[in-house]
Amino acid sequence: MDNRQAIGSWLSGPRAAMEEAGADFGYRGEQLGLPEEGPNSIARPGRRLGALAVDWGLCVLIAYGLITHGYNPATGNWALGVFFVLSALTVGTVGSTPGKRIFGIRVLALDSGTVSPGRSLLRTVLLCLAIPALVWDRDGRGLHDRLAKTVEVRI
Repeated sequence: MDNRQAIGSWLSGPRAAMEEAGADFGYRGEQLGLPEEGPNSIARPGRRLGALAVDWGLCVLIAYGLITHGYNPATGNWALGVFFVLSALTVGTVGSTPGKRIFGIRVLALDSGTVSPGRSLLRTVLLCLAIPALVWDRDGRGLHDRLAKTVEVRI
């Protein structure tokens, strides 16, 4: 192996290096019984981040305009509270937040398909802590989704 291959494998990460060595990981969502592409396939990170940005922007606008009446240090805290309520209520009832709906994503429970209010609450608490959402498994699900036994899929 020359230096370019060594650096290339380091830059592309351990999954790419293992696949190059012959390991077959399959596609994201295969272990969950989901299709590789199209409706009900795992939502890609770009869509999920876009939906999160839309939801957060909406919550900041609500906190800015309706609660703090302008910007002050408490606006961010109020925005997090609004985000918590928005996410817990909308995911627990209709299965997606406004941002997720715009980006064509919904949240499903793995066993029943419908996210119960309890699962939605657990998922939202972990999402608001931020660290569980940054730890992903090989299917691309965050730790908050794994612990709540949910998955974000394309509509």
